[in-house]
Amino acid sequence: MIQPSIEIAERYFSAWNRHDAAAIVATFMENGTYTDPLTPGALSGPPIGAYAQAIWEAFPDLSFDIVSIMENNSGLVSAEWLMKGTNTGSFNGLPPTGVAIALAGADFIRVEGGKIRSVQGYFDSAALPRALGLDVIVQPKAIGPFGFGTSVRVSSGKTATPGAFSITWLEARTAEEQKEVSESSRKIAMELLSIPGFISWVGASVGDRMMTITAWDSTDSMTSLMKDGEHRTAVARFFSPEISRGAATGVWIPGRLNPRWIRCTACSKMIDSEKSVGNCSCGAPLPAPLAYW
Repeated sequence: MIQPSIEIAERYFSAWNRHDAAAIVATFMENGTYTDPLTPGALSGPPIGAYAQAIWEAFPDLSFDIVSIMENNSGLVSAEWLMKGTNTGSFNGLPPTGVAIALAGADFIRVEGGKIRSVQGYFDSAALPRALGLDVIVQPKAIGPFGFGTSVRVSSGKTATPGAFSITWLEARTAEEQKEVSESSRKIAMELLSIPGFISWVGASVGDRMMTITAWDSTDSMTSLMKDGEHRTAVARFFSPEISRGAATGVWIPGRLNPRWIRCTACSKMIDSEKSVGNCSCGAPLPAPLAYW
């Protein structure tokens, strides 16, 4: 006896709530597909379970509350749901935020012969990152000679004048490599914070090219990078067949760094912070100098 479509759909959601990837996959027919705004296309078979597992790793307490569920005459089940969970695991390569989310959405589930032929999920793909406190930036990849991307800055809080900059660029071959390099760069940036001579770090990705510029007290400050840790591991992977189309690195010593200017909050005059010794010519104390990098 073929079970009603709603019962199959409820079994599907129950597997999600039990965090049972194999049970989710088992509700689909052999060539059944799953699609939502975050998938790279239609998933079929084990990749459906792997996709669910990745979400559970980011939200270990994830659950679906079914708001409404109904079936039309052709066996299409529409289910309105509220997904709840707390982000205590890595999401899209980013560290956990600890933020609890509640995301509304709907699934349209096509059932045939007691199995799911397709699930088409709909939700606001920008709502989830916004709920986690992440920026959602919409921009072109390129316009003429201009390429667009993303960037991140890590600072030790020092306002010292840099004595050296280390610069690295790398071109990834695939989107998967980009994710791997981003994760490695995040680990390296965290390690940099423990190095005494580190000032600040900026990482940027534009298309396939990924770049970092790091400010140091001196050239001697960066020597510990090659001794151990993620940086040494990343260099070894680069010279293996694993990572990138190519890259370049270099150490730059400033030929000239002009003074940092700071505006007096009392008289609004712009003051050379290196010559002011902390006070404006009007007598008011100046804010702390801005970081060079």
